Amino acid sequence: MKVIEVQNLTKRYGAFTAVDNISFSVTAGEVFGFLGPNGVGKTSTIRVLTGLSRATEGSCRILGEEMTPDNKGIRGRVGVVFEEPNLYARLSGKENLQFFAAMYGVKKQRVVDLLEEFRLSETGKKPVANFSKGMKQRLLICRALLGDPDLLILDEPTSGLDLASVELIRGHIQAFAKSGKTVFMSTHSLEEADELCGRVAFMNHGRIIAEGDPAALKLRYGKEYVQLDLFLTASMEEFMDVIDTVRPVKMEQDGKFISVQMDLTHETLGHEIDRLRSVGRIVRVHSQEASLREVFKEVLGVERM
Repeated sequence: MKVIEVQNLTKRYGAFTAVDNISFSVTAGEVFGFLGPNGVGKTSTIRVLTGLSRATEGSCRILGEEMTPDNKGIRGRVGVVFEEPNLYARLSGKENLQFFAAMYGVKKQRVVDLLEEFRLSETGKKPVANFSKGMKQRLLICRALLGDPDLLILDEPTSGLDLASVELIRGHIQAFAKSGKTVFMSTHSLEEADELCGRVAFMNHGRIIAEGDPAALKLRYGKEYVQLDLFLTASMEEFMDVIDTVRPVKMEQDGKFISVQMDLTHETLGHEIDRLRSVGRIVRVHSQEASLREVFKEVLGVERM
C-alpha cells in the first residue's frame, strides 16, 4: 500500500520555485529519508505533505486521499514533529499531552504509557520551560504518537540531541515501522539515514537528484576502500618514497603506527600492498564500504552536511 504518493509536485512562492516537479512514493512499513542541504525545498515539501501549504502544481496523496489544508480528516491520521519545538512552556510535559489528548479524544492512559515509554514519567511533571532539548524532542514525539497515527513525519528528529535521546528516538522509529506503519523523515545526519532508512531521496535546488536503497546508492556513486594499519620498520624517508608511488586516498599517522586507505577497486592494489609491506609490518587489514556521505558529495558536488 502506498502511504505517500507525490506526483509532479511544484511549490512556488511568487517567482521563486522552492519545489520543482518532484515525484516519489512511500509504502507502508517503510522509513523514507529526505536528505539535502538547507534551502533546497525539503521544508516546503513537508509543509505540503502535512497540509500546512497547498501545492502550486501536481498532487500529494496521503493514505489514499489528496492532502490539502482543508482535509482535516486525513491530517488526524498523521503524526508530525517539526524541527522547532512548539510546546506550551508553562505547562508540564504531562499537561501538554493531556491538553492534546482531550482535543483528539485520546484516553488518559495513552498519555501515561507514552511518558513511560519515552522516559518522561518523572521529569514530565515539571514545566516544559525547564526541559532539556532532548526531553522536549521526546515529548514532541509523544505528542505526535498520541492518536496512534498511520504515518509519522519527522523534521530533523535527533538534531543536536544527547546520545541517550538519539538512541531512544531511533529505537522508537524502527519499532513504529516494524509495526507496519510509515515514517517520512528529513535529516542532516547521513549516518542516521543509513541506519534507519530503507530508501532515501537527495534534494537539491528543489529537485530530487538521486533516490533509492542506501546500499544501492553507495554501490552506484561511492567507492569501497581497504585500510592497512602498519607499524613502520623503515625510515620515514623510505616510507614517503613508497607513499608517493602508492598514492593513497587517505593517510593518518601516530608515531610509527600509520593507517593507509586505498581504493579497493584499483587494478594494482596487490602491488601497492607489497610496496607498503616493504617498509612496514602490517598489523591489520580491513575493507570499508562507501558511505552515504560519499554519495552526498558525489551527487551534490559539495562537502556540506
